[in-house]
Amino acid sequence: MTHGDAVALQVTAVAAGALGGYLVARWIPRRDAGRPVRAEAPDPVEDGRFEQLMRSITVGIITIDARGQITALNAAAGAIFDIGERPAIGRAVIELIPSFDVDRRVRDALAGHPSRGTVAIGLGGAARTVAVTALPLDGSDGAILVATDETRMAELERTRRDFVGSVSHELRTPLSSIKLMIETIVARPEDDEARTLFLPRIESEVERMVQLVEDLLDVARAESGHLSIRRDAVDLSSVASGALRNFEQRAARLEVAIVFEGTPAMVDGDANRLAQVIVNLVENALRHTPAGGTISVLVAAKDGEARLVVRDSGEGIPYRDLPYIFERFYVVDRSRAREAAGTGLGLAIVKQIVEAHGGTVSVESELGRGATFTSTFPLTRGGATAEH
Repeated sequence: MTHGDAVALQVTAVAAGALGGYLVARWIPRRDAGRPVRAEAPDPVEDGRFEQLMRSITVGIITIDARGQITALNAAAGAIFDIGERPAIGRAVIELIPSFDVDRRVRDALAGHPSRGTVAIGLGGAARTVAVTALPLDGSDGAILVATDETRMAELERTRRDFVGSVSHELRTPLSSIKLMIETIVARPEDDEARTLFLPRIESEVERMVQLVEDLLDVARAESGHLSIRRDAVDLSSVASGALRNFEQRAARLEVAIVFEGTPAMVDGDANRLAQVIVNLVENALRHTPAGGTISVLVAAKDGEARLVVRDSGEGIPYRDLPYIFERFYVVDRSRAREAAGTGLGLAIVKQIVEAHGGTVSVESELGRGATFTSTFPLTRGGATAEH
């Protein structure tokens, strides 16, 4: 047991000790000459207040007698362990909580050995992470089980670790490349060819890192609810037309045709952020569309919505990857991209910007048959002059 676990166990023991004392006196049957009796007559006022506390507390509490059978539990425990409407009193813990780890801790507590730990339990078709403390009750042959649902905290911690690992990976590669090229230039100051070769590449890698940092800031702002969004009357078709002009030379170099079809579709939004959505979607399409392929961009007003559709004739997205395509740092397959793979933030930013505008974004794809990304935005009142 770590020092942190020991401190947490002591704190929980203090809180549960007071609770346990009451439970021993009020709830847990004692035996006198073989007959179960209460230790003292219950005070209706005190019992009412205590039951109200047990109903409102968010920590799960289960009391167990010497035979390992449940004598009481509160609503929080029922919710944490997904007990639902099943009868619990008089049943063994293992019957209601499918965890040998929890059962072992209960048996250890009944033997006089307290314990605390985190257990993974499959409940209701999903895995939950539950912090469990099992304590023997002083002066009785019973035990108390204290539980808190830490599933969300465990998910956040896992997300944090993945985030740090992904950022480290994305920065390590260009930094290592820059370091090697600078060392070569410094070691050979008279070599003009090395400077001519490496300096543009160094500039490109630095620009890539700057873009990564800007993307990270956008993700952080969006997730904290501080993504800056202006609210102006904007023609999504005009925004798309302007953004696509920036891709003309690159698309020609890659031998990919970009076809645009747009009709006026007015939305309340931020022209710069909407352009960012279009740029990220087309960037993604260019990375996965082979020479001779086509990227179609459509903007239209339909059924009270402004629709932005970006369709490519690339290799498509495997079915197993579709549910995760808008997650941070998720890259389907770096080896399949025509150019250097992106940071895995572009589509995540698309989703956040679209949702910040009150819209939705989705993807349809079949392996080998390209991908279609569809974003919808609420139209302004009277904001479309043509509908399809």
